[in-house]
Amino acid sequence: MGNLQALVSDELLPYVSTPGQYVGGEINQLPKPGDWETARVRVAVAFPDAYTIGMSHLGCQIIYWLCNHTDGVTAERVYCPWVDAEEVMRKKRIPLFTWDTRRPVSHADILAISLQYEMGFTNILTILDLANIPLRSSERDDSHPLVIGGGPQSDNPEPVADFIDLIVLGDGEESMAAILSAYQEYKANGVPRREMIRLMAKRFPWAYAPSLYDVKYNRNGTIQSVTPGEEGLSDSIVRCQTPDFGNAPFPVKPLVPHVRVVQDRISIEIMRGCPQRCRFCHAGYTKRPIGRRTVDEILEIAEEAYRATGHTEIGLLSLSTADYPYLPELAERIDKQFSHRQVSISVPSMRVDKMLSNIPWMVNGVRKSGLTIAVEAARDDMRAAIRKVVTDGNLIDGVTQAYQAGWKSVKLYFMAGFPGERPDDIDGIMDISREVSRARIPVSGHPAAVNSSVGWLVPKPHTPFQWAAQPPAEYFHEVRRRLRMMERSRKSAVRIKMHNVERSVLEAVFSRGDRKLGPVIERAWRKGARFDGWDEQFDNRIWQQAFEEEGVDPAWYAHRERPDGEVLPWSHLAGGNSEGYLKRQYDDVFVQINKDGPSPTLIPLAVG
Repeated sequence: MGNLQALVSDELLPYVSTPGQYVGGEINQLPKPGDWETARVRVAVAFPDAYTIGMSHLGCQIIYWLCNHTDGVTAERVYCPWVDAEEVMRKKRIPLFTWDTRRPVSHADILAISLQYEMGFTNILTILDLANIPLRSSERDDSHPLVIGGGPQSDNPEPVADFIDLIVLGDGEESMAAILSAYQEYKANGVPRREMIRLMAKRFPWAYAPSLYDVKYNRNGTIQSVTPGEEGLSDSIVRCQTPDFGNAPFPVKPLVPHVRVVQDRISIEIMRGCPQRCRFCHAGYTKRPIGRRTVDEILEIAEEAYRATGHTEIGLLSLSTADYPYLPELAERIDKQFSHRQVSISVPSMRVDKMLSNIPWMVNGVRKSGLTIAVEAARDDMRAAIRKVVTDGNLIDGVTQAYQAGWKSVKLYFMAGFPGERPDDIDGIMDISREVSRARIPVSGHPAAVNSSVGWLVPKPHTPFQWAAQPPAEYFHEVRRRLRMMERSRKSAVRIKMHNVERSVLEAVFSRGDRKLGPVIERAWRKGARFDGWDEQFDNRIWQQAFEEEGVDPAWYAHRERPDGEVLPWSHLAGGNSEGYLKRQYDDVFVQINKDGPSPTLIPLAVG
């Protein structure tokens, strides 16, 4: 252990950018000296992205907290080293270490990896390889940690099925507690690691061991069947649900990072799930039933977290904070408790149609730097089709009230690529953005600064859009050009920012992909793909070469409409809604916008 400590201090930290992200020892770090040696179960909680992203992830802090408050268990954190650190570690043969007390990750009993984002798949391989753990589950033996995956991508983990031993569907609190208990039991009885995988897959209805399931394909490349490879395994894996969300484990003494991170504040999940069920939203359809914390529970967490961190901002988190039923009471009480300490409230998911009733309490309690609103579609009928409960009228009324309350700028989120989308839907992005900007003129005499972010639709499993074809890259590039022309055609306070088209296409490939994509991921990783979610790192040429060399057509995954009856790669993984219900929701999209065809067509560049 001492040798690894010295290697990191002497041979890594002096040679990397921002060494503070690798030193560990943050305020509220939980493991103590000696815990690793004495624990019956040692867990490495891994987030496959940089420290600045991973430290902001509430889910990993919850698992870290839960493990370290379980008798006989110690957990330490692991993040993916940035490319400069990886290069130094490989050159100097420094194995991947835990951040807390710098233990070799390979010495953990369990490596729990968060599967958050499709573009983080290559970082999973970096973590495994730097830890000297074979990439493929089939190549590991009893000396290696049990590699467990959980998070949003667990709802279709097939592209990374070859790399993960056991995948957990659903909530992490109940499932992780059960896994820790089972692991202690099996370890005490001398059960080999590979047998543990089999036993847990049979014991827990939400535990999926991909290696124990057989996938057969039709001649056209679609899936014929996914079946258990032995008796005792379930035909369908179900989601783990938290029965008592209010009393679920929660880090009331969160870690305080050494360097600036994405979300440097107290984050409190006040509600899990969303009653709106926008038809494109994966979380809205899978995080069911809805769980809520009481106002008293939230205030108790906020007070203890504030005393433990000194943060001056409290984030009230949920998929739709405006739908928290006790929001006015919560806002009034939290403002009374914290405003005199100069602690502000952050509400990142306020729905504009609920803004009018909540503006009075927002005046004092919320920082006025900028207001963020997810509009998604620009026209009322398209919003109705995707079930986004916002109209032009309540959007303008809501932002006007916000301007009167002191806001000066607005960020709007849109998506392009919805089935049945029309040129007018794209033109509407600029139209409504300008309306939102001009709505401030009667209030202050000046338009508001409006930054509109346009993303590209990525159809998600377990949603009504799981059958939809993502439009080809050429369509999105046409949208980009059209919006840029409109932006330049008239001076205004509106600025448009658009996502990387090629990366969004890759997201669509992996979002609904199958196991044939595993070799593509590995090949791209070996060619240098790292941190694909970062603009400065993403290189689409690497991915196109990997697809070509593996003989896989990415368009077949991203841009193909799925017909009725096709066995989807995640058909054996229950998402919470029947296929019939989702299909009726999908068909209703076209009824709402009076369209027969499933996909938008290329938009002419002429701007009226």
